[in-house]
Amino acid sequence: MKHPTERGLTARGRARHAAGRLPATERRTAIIDAALRVFSTGSYSGATTAEIAREAEVSEPILYRHFASKKELYFACLDEAWRRLEASFDSALAEAGPAEAWRRLGPSAMRELKAVMPHLWMQAATQAGEDAEIQRYARRHMRRVHDYFADTLRKVQDVGEIAADRDVDAEAWIFIGVGLLIAVSGRLGGLPNGDLARIRASRRAWLTGT
Repeated sequence: MKHPTERGLTARGRARHAAGRLPATERRTAIIDAALRVFSTGSYSGATTAEIAREAEVSEPILYRHFASKKELYFACLDEAWRRLEASFDSALAEAGPAEAWRRLGPSAMRELKAVMPHLWMQAATQAGEDAEIQRYARRHMRRVHDYFADTLRKVQDVGEIAADRDVDAEAWIFIGVGLLIAVSGRLGGLPNGDLARIRASRRAWLTGT
């Protein structure tokens, strides 16, 4: 039997009503997921909370119960995108060790970076000239990602899978830079002549010394 407040609603309306009764943590996650889709395919300035609310199938008032502003929601998206990627690495490192985890997750990390994070960073860079808070937050976020990858590369280097003379701190920034290049490529409809595949192969050869 339908809940009394659902009578007369369309199927979509009932779904929206049900979403309104989600536990707060699940509703917050659903809003972040929707915002990630909107931000990663558009722009920070072009995205609106109304659009994100529609994507999440909630009302704007519900969205604002969880996030005081679009900027706060954008920061939450940055943190969540990285939390998911970091968790996948942590799990693989614990299960398979650094060398195997890097072989297994290096390509998937790049796909995840391509899908979300560099697009968010590019938007931050666009807004940074006008918004010091976004500039500071994005700088800290990118440093956090860099430090994690540098530490991971150092572990891989310690077991002999990366040449001993390679500067893993610099390589971690290069890894992030390639992610940004992939995002640029996606926005431009791709780079010619398979350049991205060649870049990845070249970096791997340089790291391993083979």
